[in-house]
This record gives sequence, structure tokens and C-alpha cells, in this order.
Amino acid sequence: MVTAVATACGGSEKPESNPELAPRGTTVTTAKVTRQSLTNKVSLSGKVTMNPVFGLVTPVNGEVRYLEFEPPKGTPTKATKVAQVFSGSRLASTISVPAKSTFSGRLVEDRSSVTAGMPVVSARYAGYGIVAEIDGDQAYKLSGALSSVEAQITNGPGPFPCSVLGTIAAMPAGSIPAPEPDPAGEDAKKTQPSGTKPAPGGKPGGTQTGPTPSEPTGLRLVCTAPTDVKMINGSAATVEVVTDRATNTLVLPVEAVAGTSGRGKVDVVTGGSRRTVEVELGLTDGKVVEIKSGLTGDETVAVPGPNLPAGPGGKSGGSSSAPGSR
Repeated sequence: MVTAVATACGGSEKPESNPELAPRGTTVTTAKVTRQSLTNKVSLSGKVTMNPVFGLVTPVNGEVRYLEFEPPKGTPTKATKVAQVFSGSRLASTISVPAKSTFSGRLVEDRSSVTAGMPVVSARYAGYGIVAEIDGDQAYKLSGALSSVEAQITNGPGPFPCSVLGTIAAMPAGSIPAPEPDPAGEDAKKTQPSGTKPAPGGKPGGTQTGPTPSEPTGLRLVCTAPTDVKMINGSAATVEVVTDRATNTLVLPVEAVAGTSGRGKVDVVTGGSRRTVEVELGLTDGKVVEIKSGLTGDETVAVPGPNLPAGPGGKSGGSSSAPGSR
């Protein structure tokens, strides 16, 4: 808002100065606080992959003890228990490979101490999945947001919901334990340890066949499409993860806010004066930013927002490229 003070013709009076008004020559518009819903999304580049490997983590601290189990003769139709985690002498958790997936390797030694969230087993999904590599700086944004994932095949089907398998954490190489020696030569009659099976003919000492140990991976997200989505191995895809959302929240244009994500300031306009108010900032879509506290929703604010105090270099901090700032 530009305010002019009229003077008599030919008079020598000067306009009165009001420090609360915008300087002469400054164009100031205003914006009302409004309400809308916001979502923060992270997009990843992915690829359709046959039989992708994913990791399973321990949900609790403790000692992991791997189980022996009968190797599946086809694609499993139900979950397979592969490990248990003990806290002292108490069973704290059981880890299972989900249906439609097979055991692919141990990621730590048997009876190792493990912490919650640590990958301890690798598994291989039987069928098509979408694998998206993750940069290290994206991992913490995504770690708690895997319940809302969509995918789009480039020049193909989508978008469609994509069900996440396992963890996004990087995995070391998985290992398949060798069967214990059987002096009596009864290997073929016994259940073999964790994912192994006897050689053809069941002769002791023969070459063991079974799952191939998993290779190490970087940070990545593995998800599966609905059964009616046509997949072609190697096709490029985009995976979009909603990392946060806010419903019916107060928002302002980003140009009206000075400061960084988390804390900021706005100039509230009342009549012909302005006052600077501190606000707590939330999500932003690049156009508007969430105002979590500091305003009631009835205010009108100045655009652009206030300049922040000059820093050590003498430059104002009124403009910032950080989310939630102008």
C-alpha cells in the first residue's frame, strides 16, 4: 500500500513520516490467509525388474537366531518364518519372508546382536517389481512415509498404487548357510538348514543347489503393482512417495513469508499500518506454505514479506530459497 500526504499548492510543507508505512516507491500488495490441503512428495526414477531382492529388518533390539525350514517347491502362497529375535531369554519378535517371496540370504551372522531397523534377511520376490534407487539425502525423508506410494510406467500404465516390500536400507551381501555334514549319509532324508536342499540323488558331499545368495545393494525402494497392471521387464518408471500431508491447514503465498522452513515472519496489515509477526512454518508446495501457528486465519498480510535483520555481511535475510521461505 502506498500512502501519499497532500500539501497545499505552493506550500513548503513536507509529508509526515510514519515508520509503520511502506517507503515511497515500494509496491505492496496484500494476501489473505486461506485454508487448503497440502502434500509433500518425493519422486524417484525406477525400473521394472524381474524377481527383485529386498531386505527385511528386525523391529526390535536383541539377538537374532535363524531358523531351519523346508525350502519351497514353488512360489510360496503364505509367509515363511526364517528368524527370531530374542531379548535375553524372551522371544521378542519373529521375522517372516512374505508370501510370493523366497528366502535369499542371511545379512548378519547367526546369534548376532541387532538393533531395531537393521536388515537381517534378504528375500526375492517371485515376479515383477519396480526398483527405484534412493540418494542418501532422501533416505530420512522416505523412511517413515512408505505407506503412500504411487508409480507410473513411462509411456505405459499408471499412476497406480505400488505396495512396498521390506526396507529401503542398503543391504550387504546375503549368504546361504551350508548344510551341516551328515556322517550317516542321511542328508536326503532330513530337512536342510535355511534355504538349502540336497544335490540331485541326495548323495552326501554332492554339490548343493538352491537359492543364489543375494548381492549387496544400495539404498532403494522395491514395490509391486496391482495384478492387472501390465509390466515389461526393464521399462522405466517414476515412483512418487508422499512424505507428509496436512488437511485444511492455514496457508500463505511463499512470497509473503520471510525466513526458513520451521520459523518465519510475516507482516500483518491492519488499516494503514503493518506489524511483523513470527510464525511457525510447515509444508510447502512451492506456491504456498503452511502456517502452523502464529496466525488465527483472519489476517491480511503484506506481499512481499518483511526483510530479516542484516547478517554479519550486512545483507538482509529477507529472501531465502529454503522451503517455506520467500
